[in-house]
Amino acid sequence: MNITIPALILGAVLATLYGALFHLWRGGGAGRLALYLILAWIGFWAGHLLGATLQWGFLKVGALHVGTATVVSVLFLLAGYWLSPVKAEKK
Repeated sequence: MNITIPALILGAVLATLYGALFHLWRGGGAGRLALYLILAWIGFWAGHLLGATLQWGFLKVGALHVGTATVVSVLFLLAGYWLSPVKAEKK
């Protein structure tokens, strides 16, 4: 697996964006933001590794498997939200 520095930066930006957008949608404090960012990062890179291992070309950008990374990142975010014990209150 050869991942370039630009692909690594793009992946980091996309994973951070997914986590931040999920936080914007579901709300919560700083702890929730940290949780969503961590889940998005773990899910994104797990999805990239899954796509690279299985050689799926779904929305591949250079060396980065954006399609599978995005799908797995969203699944991690939804699972983390569902499994988290305290629900955020919207004001």
